Amino acid sequence: MTDRRSFLRMTMVGAAGVLVVGCDRISRTLWGPDVLGQAEGLNRRVQALLSPSGSMAKEYTEADISPVFHPNGTTMPATPAYQALLADNFRDYKLQVDGLVRRPASLSIDQLKRLDTRTQITRHDCVEGWSAIGKWQGTALSAVLDHVGVDPRARFVVFHCFDEMEEDTPYYESIDLTEARHPQTLLAFALNDKPLPVPNGAPLRLRIGRQLGYKQAKYLARIELVSSLEDIGDGNGGYWEDQGYEWYAGI
Repeated sequence: MTDRRSFLRMTMVGAAGVLVVGCDRISRTLWGPDVLGQAEGLNRRVQALLSPSGSMAKEYTEADISPVFHPNGTTMPATPAYQALLADNFRDYKLQVDGLVRRPASLSIDQLKRLDTRTQITRHDCVEGWSAIGKWQGTALSAVLDHVGVDPRARFVVFHCFDEMEEDTPYYESIDLTEARHPQTLLAFALNDKPLPVPNGAPLRLRIGRQLGYKQAKYLARIELVSSLEDIGDGNGGYWEDQGYEWYAGI
């Protein structure tokens, strides 16, 4: 029965992905932008049905931790701002949290730790086909949101990063408030009981246990609360989403 449910789930997710990604170019050239928006809306509703807000990613034991946790994406940001922080071992690092919040904040790693610290052992699934299990320690994103006070107009959390994908194009990603407040959504500062290594996103990265690796933004510089994704990149919610990937990358 479990295998059958898994098969049905993957079939429905795949169908939703084909609908959104495969129709992107056609919708923009023949049918107009509303068709893509409707398809993406359908994709999100399918994902909400298959991965309700209370569902949890599987957690593992220390015996399951992978001997090597390969990095994904950028492994060394070359931007001057990041290099200056790295040269000082991130002592001056602060995460900016602003946008539609009542109390904008600038938080050091120590301040994040005082807000909340928790540990989870979860699996990272890369869109390239590999997986690894790691022990993450971090601050629940929900604790940060409570600290700054979310404006009722806010619907999405946007992550702005230090690493550039193209010249003058820092990596960016987003999730909705439901995913942001999920108990397994962390701002991680440690991996396998050690400070987060640079290739894995030091000093702070996003960990979403229920989505693929490209959603796990690394090298976090700023978190912004917004009401719409229209002004974020090309309006699809993330750097890879603007290249045709799905906004909701559920696993």
